[in-house]
Amino acid sequence: MEYKDYYKILGVDRKASTDEIKSAYRKLAMQYHPDRNPGDKNAEERFKEINEAYQVLSDPQKRARYDQLGDEYFRWRQSGAPGDFNWGQWTTSTGGIDLEDLFGEGLFSDFFRSIFGGMGGTVRGRARPADASQLAVTISLKEAYTGTTRHLQVGGRRIEVTLPPGARTGTKVRVPGAGPLGPDGKPGDLYLVLNVAEDPFLERDGNDLHTEVTIDVFTAILGGEAEVHTVTGKVLLTIPPGTQPDQLFRLAGRGMPHLRNPQVKGDLYVRVRVQIPKQLTPQQKSLLEQARRLRPS
Repeated sequence: MEYKDYYKILGVDRKASTDEIKSAYRKLAMQYHPDRNPGDKNAEERFKEINEAYQVLSDPQKRARYDQLGDEYFRWRQSGAPGDFNWGQWTTSTGGIDLEDLFGEGLFSDFFRSIFGGMGGTVRGRARPADASQLAVTISLKEAYTGTTRHLQVGGRRIEVTLPPGARTGTKVRVPGAGPLGPDGKPGDLYLVLNVAEDPFLERDGNDLHTEVTIDVFTAILGGEAEVHTVTGKVLLTIPPGTQPDQLFRLAGRGMPHLRNPQVKGDLYVRVRVQIPKQLTPQQKSLLEQARRLRPS
């Protein structure tokens, strides 16, 4: 198995802060997002790699384990010891359940699945029956918006699990009879604990979403349109004349569905950033000088 250097993938130092990691992730994810690189397989694979790195480094528990693994791995390389690195002591168990596409087909590498696939899973909860277990499942923001499915291979049976629209990080989905055998010899329940991955364009606040859009100063002054990312794709936002920097626009019903009532959705809030040009053509400068002379006193 190949070791993945998640710090190198995000271009950050091993001592980088949470904010530095998040900033690096957002910058790279926007650059390689499939929406900006349609049909580009290399960009698609790079985006998956960036997302995987962030899933580990943004989670304190996963990052701590990854740092310990990294220290051991680099010491082994420097020692020049013969043979292969002992991955066995770092792989996590999933309690004998075949989770072949629990994380979504092709979303995560073998390295991630082996080292982190069982983290948060097969942990017995005090408030639950002794024959119950839980397992962490990562889904995208879009999957949380639309709802999605995952497949489990349990005891020779293939089970399709429906994950509801509106799910949040921490939402638990009960799968009856998919857990380990209890004292009575009968299978208990499995609880899938959902983790909604961060999106490079959208931040979630309850059922509302927040994003930013950058426009030039001329559009801010004269008005126009700007493309805005939503969960379901891009939409055009009308920019009225005289739009101010950091002005906030609300797109009603463009947020996340309510978990218990998916027909009701939150809102999308768009903050406008105005980009001031560093260089102007002589004609642009002349026209702006003229406009300044004509401004109201």
